[in-house]
Amino acid sequence: MFSVIIPDHPCLTDIVAVETQPNGQTTKFAFNFPLPPKLTELVVFFLPGTVLPPDTAAAIYIQFPDPNNNVPQFKFIGALANERPSAILKVDAPQIPGLQNGNAMAGAAPMVTLGISLEPVQAVAPQIAALEAEQAGGAGSSSSLELVRHTRQQKEMTTKVLAQRIIGNAFNFLASFASEDPSNKGQETVPLKTFRDWWTKFERKVEMDPTFLEREDPSATG
Repeated sequence: MFSVIIPDHPCLTDIVAVETQPNGQTTKFAFNFPLPPKLTELVVFFLPGTVLPPDTAAAIYIQFPDPNNNVPQFKFIGALANERPSAILKVDAPQIPGLQNGNAMAGAAPMVTLGISLEPVQAVAPQIAALEAEQAGGAGSSSSLELVRHTRQQKEMTTKVLAQRIIGNAFNFLASFASEDPSNKGQETVPLKTFRDWWTKFERKVEMDPTFLEREDPSATG
């Protein structure tokens, strides 16, 4: 479902399922990797085909080794959602003696755990607000509000509205290729090939951005 990119390292795909519900749905995942000498940010993203349940976000936590050998704690660092399938997340790695100077033995670096938990959007939004306020020195939050707004919008999307947007997308594309039918004056026609071109383009956009029709102002031509 998820993958992680750490600067100057191969993409992480060895995800571990940590907690599975009685219905078979896994709700908690983890990645484990050695702590790099310098780690200030990482990227977390959905693998192709990943879609979260409605009103759900993927909360992301990180657990660094404690330099004083205390029990390490998980810290919230961000979240993903269907409307936000990837994110560059800032992290504050601890100073480990020897590691920063590159003196740690190969394979002996302390381990980091990155946890991903599927949680209700309403529970994740306040954590995003607190995180953004902390990073901005008390400035207001925007991502948390966007997460809630997009989720409500997704919930309110009806089959009728979705159909109207698909038809509107097709009409706007095909209209520019319409030409008058010589045998039927006053009537316009569109070549079948143009419709096939629209469909190919439309399918490609859906694959790249499955939620583009759910946004308030989708692209007129797809």
